[in-house]
Amino acid sequence: MALFGSNEEDKNSVQKVRPTICKTQNVARELLQIAHSHRVKVEDLDFNLLETKTYTRLSDNNIQDMEWREMSQQDLYEMDDATALLNPSFEIKQEHEVEIFLKKVDEDPYKNLKLAVGANATKCKVYLTISAGSEMDYTPDFEREFLILINKRKIRSGILINVFDEMVGEVVSKVSAFVRVSQHAVYAKKETLLIAESYEPKLTINDALILHYENKKDVVDENQKVDYSSRGFIKNVKKDELLIEYRKGKLGKAGRSCRGIFIKPKEPVIKNQPTFKIDETIKEVETYDNIQYIAVINGYIAFEDNQYGIRNDVDLDQISFKTTGSISTGLDSEVSVSVKEEDAEKDAIGTGMVVEVSEINIDGSVGPNAKVFALRATIAGQTHKTSKVRADNLNINIHRGNAYGKKVHITRLEHGNIDCNHVEIGQAIGGTVRANTIKIDLCASHVRATASHLIEIKKLQGSENFFTIDPLLKKSARQSLLDNDDETKGLEREIREITDEVNRYTKLIEDGKSSFNDIKKRLLHYKKNKIKMPDSFVKKYKQFQKTQQHLEVLRKEQAEKTKEYSLLSSRRGTFQEDILKARIINRSRWVGHNELKFKLVDPPIDIVYYPTDGSYDKVFGLVQGIDGNYQVKVMDEE
Repeated sequence: MALFGSNEEDKNSVQKVRPTICKTQNVARELLQIAHSHRVKVEDLDFNLLETKTYTRLSDNNIQDMEWREMSQQDLYEMDDATALLNPSFEIKQEHEVEIFLKKVDEDPYKNLKLAVGANATKCKVYLTISAGSEMDYTPDFEREFLILINKRKIRSGILINVFDEMVGEVVSKVSAFVRVSQHAVYAKKETLLIAESYEPKLTINDALILHYENKKDVVDENQKVDYSSRGFIKNVKKDELLIEYRKGKLGKAGRSCRGIFIKPKEPVIKNQPTFKIDETIKEVETYDNIQYIAVINGYIAFEDNQYGIRNDVDLDQISFKTTGSISTGLDSEVSVSVKEEDAEKDAIGTGMVVEVSEINIDGSVGPNAKVFALRATIAGQTHKTSKVRADNLNINIHRGNAYGKKVHITRLEHGNIDCNHVEIGQAIGGTVRANTIKIDLCASHVRATASHLIEIKKLQGSENFFTIDPLLKKSARQSLLDNDDETKGLEREIREITDEVNRYTKLIEDGKSSFNDIKKRLLHYKKNKIKMPDSFVKKYKQFQKTQQHLEVLRKEQAEKTKEYSLLSSRRGTFQEDILKARIINRSRWVGHNELKFKLVDPPIDIVYYPTDGSYDKVFGLVQGIDGNYQVKVMDEE
């Protein structure tokens, strides 16, 4: 049988619902029972609160040793403290006498008020929510009626009234003031107000062992592709870094909900106490809340035989996608990696791998698209043409890829690229080299070498080589020159403007000098004869003095700007002087066609020279002739 019958049956049922008075601790349950017995919706029922009684008692070991005692309103105020309410033996309940009846929607003055009472998870905070679009009309009894409305909603939700709700009076006054001002109030947006707050419990904390070194994550741009080759094979750590933390379990703090229910904290679960050991590279610091394990040195964390420690050296057979994945500990990690691949057909650093450590020694080759970054690096094998190696101190046996650093040594260059400060090459068979100083023991053909100071060849065996001196080789030098030129142009403009100003004020003073001397004589005469000086004379005299003073300031500024301009101009000349000191040296016989080039700074032109095939001219430099033109000449042995 359906719970609700036809419209005719519902009409008959409505007629049978009569106002019912009852005493209950659970008004919501009474409403549900009456709704069910009369076959009406519980939302159609309402009630009047006739009386509320509050009872308390104490119990011991779950054996009731005291009867329920009714509390007056004054007793409730005095009771509302943590000492009583946080006593687990304390109990509180409320009994309500209510009159339940069928709601008449047409006669409900709050039918357009969308009101709800809700609470947080622990029921220790209760909120009144007035939804957007709610409407209310002001009446003389509005405050009393609105408070009754709130209490009825709280009772429906099982929340105690007149307990934990000292703020409700202020809430009612606030709403009443808003409604009274406009008489007919409309809420444009939702408003949530705290109407009860009891004692929030503090959650129990279970113990936990946190491996912070495992949880470190690099910040990755959301548009950046995930690098599946980077699997964190080595966990690098820094001195004073928190590696591991044991958080001690703690019993929570008891509370009591706005329903009057005591909230007992759970006992903490203790199951993660440290059982491992540590060596001298890690220190243990214990506090009230936790035990911290902190790095004493830089390196990477190792766990062997149930002991944690920090190591600096690691030996690997190969770094590849299948074995370790990419390794990145940072240049300042003090981690040294040694890679030894005994199979000559395999790369020690596999395709696409990225390695970043303080020091690396590779007994093998670097594969395609691999990248190696270090402070010190040694590669006993060869580099692929698409590989990249960067290190302050770099040694490579056979180089075909891209190398960058400060001090680089290449045993055999085979069409690779080098960009560094200083490089020494045993044998060069093609390739591009850019450095401040370049030294090549044996130079074959098709080598492009550009230096800012020196190119020295011990033995030349091939031709079609291009040796260039460029004082602006480095990006920093080019930028320095550009900045210097910009400042120089700015100073030229400022000096022109100041000079025009100096000339103008100089002319003003020269034109008015005779008039000024005449005024000066008259003023001295007035002063000597104690005659009051005319204001017009005094004013003109002071104006002329100010003009002279301003001219002195301008001349001083002009001198300072001119001095600064001379300094900047000399800086530009320094770049030119550098190229005049630079040398290209071949300590053997010239073979075939080779080109020597010096790139002038001012004017920005190239001076080219082609050594004669078979000649023994060794040292070449750039000199400026009597006519002011520059040319490459054979210099004395240096």
